[in-house]
Amino acid sequence: MPAASSSPIPAALAKLGPRHPHDTGRLRAHLQRVPDPRSRRGRWYPLVGLLLICACAVVSGARTITEITKWGQRATTTVLEHLGIRRHLPGRRRAPSHATLTRLLAALDGDVLDAVIGAYLAERDHTHAGGTGSVPRPAIAVDGKALSGSAHRQQRHRHLLSAVTHAPTVTLAQREVGPTTNETAAFRPLLEPSI
Repeated sequence: MPAASSSPIPAALAKLGPRHPHDTGRLRAHLQRVPDPRSRRGRWYPLVGLLLICACAVVSGARTITEITKWGQRATTTVLEHLGIRRHLPGRRRAPSHATLTRLLAALDGDVLDAVIGAYLAERDHTHAGGTGSVPRPAIAVDGKALSGSAHRQQRHRHLLSAVTHAPTVTLAQREVGPTTNETAAFRPLLEPSI
């Protein structure tokens, strides 16, 4: 099993694509719908703040948890405050550690996170198109792929089924499916809203 420092980020975050790191308002509202898998006891960082750090790091080019951690450590106090990271004693804001992010991302429900980000992207694209109804509906391609870097020892590659628009290229939804799953059978559940 590879070291945790090289673990890939959740595929849902990677589909955010290039975004300005300070444009977090609508994304924040969507991320509030992700259930927090952590115990209520001992939480210091708010879930949305941690997910926003991950999202901003990913749109800035981070591809591993180590790179996300380094992005957070380089972020200014102002950026951390904007993302919802509260002050530590003696009054300084501190980015989450590698271990904190690793535990969180391992425990998150990937399908829910993916659905939330897909809803954010669909809303954003609808808003940018003017939401008038005069814009033609985008074509959606559905395809399954093995997730690179997901095979370990006796575990085979994890397989994702994704729904992607053509122009602009946006991943609307994706779900983990079995390696021998018929893509046709998994198509309808992929596009049904899960939230």
